[in-house]
Amino acid sequence: MNMKKYVLCSAVAGMMLAGCADLDTVPLGDTITADQKEQVVADNPDMVAASVAGITTLFSSFMAFFDEYHSDFGFPSSMLTMDSRGIDMVGLNVGYNWFVYALTMSDYSNSAVDNSMLWQTMYRQIYAANNVISVIPTTTDNDKLQFYLAQGLAIRAFDYFVLAQMYQFTYEGNTDAPCVPLILDTNASTAATDGIARNTVGEVYAQIMSDLNNAVNLLKASSFTRADKRYVSYEVAVGLRARVELVMQDWDAAAKDAQEAISNSQAQPISILEAKAPGFLDMNEPNWMWGIYIDETDDVVNSGIVNWPSHMGSLNYGYASVGAWRKINADLYARIPATDVRKGWWLDANGNSPNLDDEQASFLKSSKAPAYTQVKFAPYGGEVYTAVNANDIMLMRIEEMHLIKAEAQAMGSAGPAVGLQTLTEFVQKFRDPAYSPTASSPAAVQEAVWMQRRLELWGEGLSYFDLMRLRKGIDRRKGGFEAEVNFLVEDTKAAERASIERVKAGQGGVEGTTIQRLIYQIPNSETEANALINASDNNLSSPQLTPVAD
Repeated sequence: MNMKKYVLCSAVAGMMLAGCADLDTVPLGDTITADQKEQVVADNPDMVAASVAGITTLFSSFMAFFDEYHSDFGFPSSMLTMDSRGIDMVGLNVGYNWFVYALTMSDYSNSAVDNSMLWQTMYRQIYAANNVISVIPTTTDNDKLQFYLAQGLAIRAFDYFVLAQMYQFTYEGNTDAPCVPLILDTNASTAATDGIARNTVGEVYAQIMSDLNNAVNLLKASSFTRADKRYVSYEVAVGLRARVELVMQDWDAAAKDAQEAISNSQAQPISILEAKAPGFLDMNEPNWMWGIYIDETDDVVNSGIVNWPSHMGSLNYGYASVGAWRKINADLYARIPATDVRKGWWLDANGNSPNLDDEQASFLKSSKAPAYTQVKFAPYGGEVYTAVNANDIMLMRIEEMHLIKAEAQAMGSAGPAVGLQTLTEFVQKFRDPAYSPTASSPAAVQEAVWMQRRLELWGEGLSYFDLMRLRKGIDRRKGGFEAEVNFLVEDTKAAERASIERVKAGQGGVEGTTIQRLIYQIPNSETEANALINASDNNLSSPQLTPVAD
């Protein structure tokens, strides 16, 4: 694995040095026009390769926005933030936990540093994607250019999908709600000089689907093969579209795309035997579809502790293993059958897991890891207490596609019996041979799928978005959270609409109800620079949250 990392790093570095400036200047250094850029790219498609590779490196940027802020390490920071806001990842309210503001749900306000970091992380990636999209003709029939254009479109769609779920309530019933501003390759210059208003949820999702549809078509037409799983392939683009369709409740389309992703991907779910040990650390694992490549020489790794494994990993050096442990919701753990191999992804009430070898178990005992601590994610290279936190970060696994398919079938025209069969076959084959759910209605099957998503995708940055699209709100009772963060925030369509209507009436920015904690306000870093978004355009603020008893 180490050799793989160094070889890829050299290749990427070479592309970056050779190509980054070539899209902006001619050999004599004169700035060239957009039309000239298109001609340069048409004559030599490899000129854009460095810019495309550059987008993937932004996913793991190091302290891009705030010096000495140890939760500023790119998109994985967003993943940990969103999981920390929810109900299934139990964090501790301690100094070593750099995601404590998400845990306390105090990160939502327009003045919160974490909020600004989330916003800037996503728009920085969008800016890079726009730069690629702007120089490649949409009508190109060159294989490489089709592939590169698809990368820009798919990643831009991915970024806007994340933003849409952070800064407004879910799509269903709220398509007219103010969402985020759509800055595209076609309006970026105007937006920079004149400002840009918030687009509606419907407009943002329409752009997301347009970008994904175009990316899917380009990747289907192109015979160019991605170098590795940092890049979006046809099946990844279709899988992203299935995610979006699930939120949009376009059930039949989601089921079809999930199956298309399964059929065309070479990825396979890991077996029960393979799931009996810590893993999920290398994009070459057979179940990964798309991931963030991390090299041993990257700044996030050289930092030692400013990286995803540091804040998540129980078996490596970092913040988690010295006190900021990541644990599963105790009530959720209790509901996992003993026959399910995933029960070993966390320590039990006595601090044990059958998935650990003697060295791993001994280390956790000596470190005083608490009950329900995660042992799903392995340390880099399998080395216990390694300080080389160079794990790749997963963005999509094939298992998710099976779960999307099951839910979408149950809720769509195929019906609950078909969806339940898909779910049962998947869980029995890959996780729990004794699994035998009895759900019969669409809603009951959807609930059964959600339970499986909570287990299967734990710690992968998706759980909070499930809470939002299913309108579950936040209910941390009986989960093992500390008393001061044991919150209950209920979500209803009526409360969402009341909030949205106040903003549309020009009452934005003022205090609403506690449901406002579920979405973020547009940060000050944006409103101060954007003339077309002011306080009255912003989401409502929230009163203080009061902890509840179990």
